[in-house]
Amino acid sequence: MAIVLDKTQMERSADLSNLTAREAGSGKQQPGVFAFKEWAIVCDSIARGETSLIFRKGGIAEGRDGFHFKHQSFFLFPTYFHGQIERTRLSAEREMKPQRDPVVISVFVHVEFTTLVRELALLKSLEPLHILQDAVLEERFRYDDREVLHLAFVRAYRLSPVWQLPLHPSYGGCRSWVTLPPSPFDLRMEKVCSDEEQNRRRSLLAGKFEQK
Repeated sequence: MAIVLDKTQMERSADLSNLTAREAGSGKQQPGVFAFKEWAIVCDSIARGETSLIFRKGGIAEGRDGFHFKHQSFFLFPTYFHGQIERTRLSAEREMKPQRDPVVISVFVHVEFTTLVRELALLKSLEPLHILQDAVLEERFRYDDREVLHLAFVRAYRLSPVWQLPLHPSYGGCRSWVTLPPSPFDLRMEKVCSDEEQNRRRSLLAGKFEQK
């Protein structure tokens, strides 16, 4: 069943928070909501219920402290480049056609837990929860001098209708986080996975990592 949230509900809900962006360390509010830049093919996979994990090493514009999952709830901002499908375990028919303007936001996620993957061998056991090629994860894991990979296990919600907004220069660059305008108040959010399936996926990770 779809869920309709008004502004008050979205601000108070732990799972579906429509978070207001803040300047780091300043306490000054900025209008808008947080979004996480991710490959369009991964966003689509999350919306289909195939993927529950987000992996990130960190971009060159992450700041002095590097990357971390600094927000617990956020929209997914799809990014495009040629050959995304070749870096997944999906068939070629699933190739995503580039659509940069308007930006189409179709998924909202809540992070249940995050951790650092410090052993490459652990990634193989996570295949049921994502679509990426082993070589892609290994490349990210080994990138730079620190062999580690950030992982987030998420609960996903499909948006109805999808949220379309004009492309803005502030969304560019090699960064993970962007701030979008305030979201429409009438967005409907529907759980991608049932509670039972979400619990099953969570159990697959139990004992593999120290949860943070």
